Amino acid sequence: MSAVRTRFAPSPTGMLHIGGVRTALFCYLYARRHQGTYLLRIEDTDRERSTPEAVQVILDGLSWLGLTSDEGPYYQTQRYERYHAVINQLLDTGHAYRCYCSKERLENMRDEQLARKEKPRYDGHCRALTVPPGGVTPVVRFKNPTTGSVVVDDLVHGPIVFNNHELDDLIILRSDGNPTYNFCVAVDDWDMQITHVIRGDDHINNTPRQINLLTAMGGVAPKYAHLPMILGPDGQKLSKRHGAVSVLEYREAGFLPVALLNYLGRLGWSHGDQELFTLDEMTRLFDLKDVNKSAAALSPDKMAWTNQQHMMKTAGQALATLLEARLKDAGLAGPFDQLPLVVESLRERAKTLKEMAEAAQFYFRRPTQLDAAASAKHLSNEALTWLDEWVGRYLAGGFSDAAAVHTALKAFAEEKGVGLGKIAQPLRVVLSGTGVSPPIDQVVHILGMVEVKARLEWAKTQL
Repeated sequence: MSAVRTRFAPSPTGMLHIGGVRTALFCYLYARRHQGTYLLRIEDTDRERSTPEAVQVILDGLSWLGLTSDEGPYYQTQRYERYHAVINQLLDTGHAYRCYCSKERLENMRDEQLARKEKPRYDGHCRALTVPPGGVTPVVRFKNPTTGSVVVDDLVHGPIVFNNHELDDLIILRSDGNPTYNFCVAVDDWDMQITHVIRGDDHINNTPRQINLLTAMGGVAPKYAHLPMILGPDGQKLSKRHGAVSVLEYREAGFLPVALLNYLGRLGWSHGDQELFTLDEMTRLFDLKDVNKSAAALSPDKMAWTNQQHMMKTAGQALATLLEARLKDAGLAGPFDQLPLVVESLRERAKTLKEMAEAAQFYFRRPTQLDAAASAKHLSNEALTWLDEWVGRYLAGGFSDAAAVHTALKAFAEEKGVGLGKIAQPLRVVLSGTGVSPPIDQVVHILGMVEVKARLEWAKTQL
């Protein structure tokens, strides 16, 4: 068997969404698992709908995710000379012919076939045409075999049989000189020596056409693996309302690349009961035989859970670096020397980097107001008197760590004959402006006693 070569071949007619990312991931994993080559091909022959912006989103998204290709990106629009050469070869060998049928004739033929409840297909009118009509710019059609069948030994679905008599004589060159999708794909897969085509199962019906084209060109068809669809949480086809948005929106939403890849990898593939994987682990374990045949439904809750688990596992300094960028984007100037401690205080609460950044802002920006309900409940005159005493007692010395803060708060509460919450909760409202924050001992340690004193004085002016 020749060395494995896979390709991710998106069309830049829209944004790269998670369905495309999963395909790219499986192509990447299979190539890496077999020490092969993974290449990127931009299928941009639809010139009216392909945009440079969509191409850039593809490149940026794959770069962010770490799915770096070994070759490419190749662009189909840069290979037109090669496509025309192959078309001339097919014409010369009798595997293609020029078709002069008008749009009106084709529409009438289709209407008549539908009226007879037949599957619409070209009737081969120009197959044996010897005298072409004048004044008509023809298309070029592939002369598909009319007998026999194409057997696709799909690595996910198993053998699939297509009868040639049900396939159309595909247009491979439009009258404007532009080659068509299926033809370009067949030429590219052969020229680029692709051994395994891993793609969505919406391409299954394209496969026999591409195999017949490859055979006519003298090529050898690769192996095919068609991945089941990703559905929305309601079981319907994935759409924008479900999350079929640009993959970069997941970056903006605060997902880690490893978490998104982990979630998408498990969406249609499994390895025992294991839920969490690094990219290296998926590379080591991935096998097409473990890909499910049935469609999988997107679960935003499971995606967020997966991201939170990876945030819990990610080194604090690495998360701090990512968090700092988000805090700077929010207009915060730091200093950020305590960010690793901030991360530790928020790890178990934040599901995404966006949530963590929002929750971290109070460390770097004093509250502008007190939550009315929380202050009414907790900031009594007695509580403020106790806080004044506690802060004054420890202002000069400070604390070496959060554990020391906890010990001091607990001892002070016992001294006053009250539960810890009677001291800790008023302090929380003073420091965060609300009744909710990370553990108060961590907050005090991170802010430092000088800032604690300043926020206490501010809070007293708000009452």
